[in-house]
Amino acid sequence: MKKLILGTLLLACSSAVFAQELYMPRNIKATYEKGTRAMDGKPGKNYWQNHGKYNMEISVNPDTKVVSGTESIEYSNNSRDTLKTITIRFVNNLHKPTSSRGSNVSPDFLSEGLTITSFKINGETYNVNAKNWGTTGDVRLKAPLLPGQKAMLNIDWNYPLSKESGREGQINPTTMFVAYSYPRVSVYDDYNGWDRVPHTDRQEFYNDFNDYTFAIKAPKNYIVYATGDLLNPDEVLQPEFAARLKKSYTSDEVIHIANEQEVKEGKVTQQNDWNTWKFMANNIVDVCFGLSSTYIWDAGSVVVDSKTGRRTSTQAAYDVKGTDFVNSVKFNNYALAWFSNNWPGVPYPFSKMTAFQGFADMEYPMMVNDSQTGDMKFAQLVQDHEIAHTYFPFYMGINETRYAFMDEGWATTLEYLIGIAEHGKESADNFYKSFRVNSYIRDKSGEEDQPIITMSTQVSGAGYGNNSYGKASLSYLALKDLLGDDLFKKALHHYMDNWNGKHPIPWDYFNSMNSGSGQNLNWFFQNWFFTNNYLDLRFVEVKKTPGPLQFRIENVGGFAIPFDVILTFEDGSTKKEHFTPAFWKAGKSGTIKMAAGKPVKSIKIDNGIFVDATPADNIWTAK
Repeated sequence: MKKLILGTLLLACSSAVFAQELYMPRNIKATYEKGTRAMDGKPGKNYWQNHGKYNMEISVNPDTKVVSGTESIEYSNNSRDTLKTITIRFVNNLHKPTSSRGSNVSPDFLSEGLTITSFKINGETYNVNAKNWGTTGDVRLKAPLLPGQKAMLNIDWNYPLSKESGREGQINPTTMFVAYSYPRVSVYDDYNGWDRVPHTDRQEFYNDFNDYTFAIKAPKNYIVYATGDLLNPDEVLQPEFAARLKKSYTSDEVIHIANEQEVKEGKVTQQNDWNTWKFMANNIVDVCFGLSSTYIWDAGSVVVDSKTGRRTSTQAAYDVKGTDFVNSVKFNNYALAWFSNNWPGVPYPFSKMTAFQGFADMEYPMMVNDSQTGDMKFAQLVQDHEIAHTYFPFYMGINETRYAFMDEGWATTLEYLIGIAEHGKESADNFYKSFRVNSYIRDKSGEEDQPIITMSTQVSGAGYGNNSYGKASLSYLALKDLLGDDLFKKALHHYMDNWNGKHPIPWDYFNSMNSGSGQNLNWFFQNWFFTNNYLDLRFVEVKKTPGPLQFRIENVGGFAIPFDVILTFEDGSTKKEHFTPAFWKAGKSGTIKMAAGKPVKSIKIDNGIFVDATPADNIWTAK
């Protein structure tokens, strides 16, 4: 009997332990066994990532709209593996008629894609025909690249900018936004090896942290705006305009570097037939640029690190009709300072942020490409959201292709939090509910309730949007409520410190938040990321007793969400009590006791931004 009782106890203990474990795919489990990742949330003792040093010369022909380039890539194999192939990624092959895409496109979106005119590795010529590639292509190495070795790639290429501009392409006859414009070595990582997932225009990107030195050759009167520091302003700008730009680097005020008339009269750039604009950016996941012969140019700067006094240059490039962008530098300054000092409370890590008027509403390292909306408040929110991406995925090297919730969910959360500071909580709450939650919670289809952890490449369109943005953001805000601001920020900084400049995956986030908070939060992560839960609470019963009011609440939807209980008394007064997501740790229902002291007219469960699927059963009225 004693043996039986002991065995039962051991089995129960074992079950409790396993109940705290989160599902991991086999390839993720293998990283912990290899020691490249650790259960305390930190990179493991055997962690590695590969690295490239890119030196590029790129030219853009405004007449033909063809981008041409030559590049050298010093690629370091820091892995423990012998590489027999190298995978090259060229995102803009998305425009080829034969490429896979997530939606229909117009003829103006299509183009011939990448042409490689020369491809060498370590001085040896390779016969590479990129016409057969999709957004990735494999090159079989003539000699294996051993662990710890470097390879030098030299590539000459060209491709046409699509007439229809999305994340990149032609904005108008005088303006282009040039992104994803160079063949790059794809990521080789510790859990999937070569990243060969095709880009389909829905899921976004996954790149290594590289060092870039690059030159953009453009005709006179074309101003180039790019990732990185402009190394030669005096060589490409007329003295007065170079001086204005340099002054802006230390100015709190908005300086008009070039107005409409000055641009129109060709006074801004040096009057060579072609000017070469030189830039540099290190330890960054990508570079891009825009160029225009008609855009207005504003600039200023803001202190992003109060301890060191470090400033960031803030710039804007926009059409004279781009009314949204008149305040872009001011919005830049506010957002960078707020994000640096509040949430996430990490100083903006880069030397520049440029807002460029285009069509994408898209983030790039040190740049955003936003559209004209005609609504200044919404324009600020969009710019805030795209700037927030600085941290996820650029400060943290997120695999957006597989786990979009690791960046879009955070940008949505930061968009909401800065919105409270800008417009007040009521306004921010109303916008968040209408823009991020309502369409999801009012749609009962199965596509809406796919687990957040599901790979972003595997979910439906509705599932991708909800899992990446709203639902993920709600999970982060629920955890903030559970831990409280101070502990949540401590844990978040622990995660960010662990994985800044590296490639975290969801389990690194879970484990980092556990160790950073000093709590086992796996019950919470299981609830939010690995289930088909949704948002729905309801009253089960209300008991009138001589003492405190007693009532049961059921979590029909299942998500561990915070909520308020509001008592309204017959005399019109109210009493409110807040309950954190910890209320649901024990199960899907719970009893609440609240002292009333006087006759109660009604009781309401208020979920706030965690919009309830069936709000009618959240109110009890006395009979």
